[in-house]
Amino acid sequence: MTHTIALAGKGGVGKTTITGLLIHYLCAKKQGPVLAVDADANSNLNEVLGMEVETTLGSLREEMAQAEMRPDNPIPVGMTKADYAEMKFADALIEGDDFDLLVMGRTQGRGCYCFVNGLLSTQISRYAGNYRYVVVDNEAGMEHVSRGLLPKVDTVILVSDCSRRGVQAAGRIYELVKELNLGASQIKLLINRAPNGVANEGVLEEVKKTGMELLGVLPQDETIYDYDGEGIPTTQLPEDDPFRKALYAALDQMKF
Repeated sequence: MTHTIALAGKGGVGKTTITGLLIHYLCAKKQGPVLAVDADANSNLNEVLGMEVETTLGSLREEMAQAEMRPDNPIPVGMTKADYAEMKFADALIEGDDFDLLVMGRTQGRGCYCFVNGLLSTQISRYAGNYRYVVVDNEAGMEHVSRGLLPKVDTVILVSDCSRRGVQAAGRIYELVKELNLGASQIKLLINRAPNGVANEGVLEEVKKTGMELLGVLPQDETIYDYDGEGIPTTQLPEDDPFRKALYAALDQMKF
């Protein structure tokens, strides 16, 4: 059975870095194959993973939704939209050694996308069954999950920075996750970028107020900042890097 792990958090909390290392963690433990899905409109998971992206599902969705209105309809005569979606979907799947990547890309524009969304949802579900894990990097609103484009969610990991306001924002996402009734068996919180890897009492008290279960506290790591500036994939962090060690220790507690 495929286990789907969804990560969510407001922008700038390090969620994508954590997503990339989670994928690396699963592959290192021979838990693959893994399908990585970048469902954040501000797509950059591929940079963390060190992969190039040419086609996104968002661009495919836009192309198909507007096809019949264009004089240069890209769908060949005699081919159904379903067949065209299947053909183009394969182009959007970026294959790696231990994991593959799909980038959702832009959100939908004006008009009705119900039919096209249905086609893409069918393709994603079909492909997801070939993987042991699907790991999804979501935006705060979890649009693609709420619209039913992505498969069921088994585990949700929320990411916050080490501030009270950050935890409050994560708490709002936590309430959204519960409202969506995703059926997740576990919802956990990671606090990121804490000085010396320690959250102060005020922040921990705020976590208790939200009702979220704290999975771990991750340290501020200048190496990640340096890697980003030099364009080095974060998944290449050394094994003894403090951030990586703290994250992997937290993930060891999870029931995947």
